Order: sequence, then C-alpha cells, then structure tokens
Amino acid sequence: MHNTYDYRIVYIWLELKGIHHNPKTILRIMQKYNLQLAVRRKKYRNYGQCLHRYPNLLNRNFYGDKPIQKWVTDISYIHTIQGIRYLSIIRDSYDNSIVAYKNRYGTDC
Repeated sequence: MHNTYDYRIVYIWLELKGIHHNPKTILRIMQKYNLQLAVRRKKYRNYGQCLHRYPNLLNRNFYGDKPIQKWVTDISYIHTIQGIRYLSIIRDSYDNSIVAYKNRYGTDC
C-alpha cells in the first residue's frame, strides 16, 4: 500500500515549497496517476423504531402561569482542559429559577 494524500494537502505542501499551481491542476494530475484517497463513507446506523414516543405536552408554550407548573431541562457541554463536563439543569419556566442542577464529567447526570 502506498501513501496517498488529499489534493488540498498536496497543494498546501507545494505552496510552502514555493511551487504555485492551481488546486484543480493538482487534483487532475493525482487522478491521472491514481494518487487520490478513497472517500470514506459514513456508516449507516439503523436506530429502529422508538420504543415509546412521549406526547408533546407543552406545544412550544414554555411560559408557566404559576410556580411548579412547567419544568424544563437542558444539558450543556462545557469543554475544559480535563475533558468535557456535562451540566444538566432543571428550570422552572414560571420565573426561570433553577430547581436542580448537576455538573459532572460523565454523562450520568
């Protein structure tokens, strides 16, 4: 198996060496000599049927008329040097107060 590179990488490498050509010219030459990378296709994943579909109780009306009537949740991904932290909050939609939250490195919030 011989090493192959993407034509964009070859174009940048040649530019750094002071050789200036159109990227399409480099692509055409690489195609002529069969030096192109094989395109990797995304794997097909069949998630199947959902076991249970929950009804849409809020119907995009996220504002509560009284406290503890509507709670909404959200998960935020926080990128840190140590890795990704997951912040999961439960918020009361009446006054936007935070009812509960968890902040962890794992997804078991």
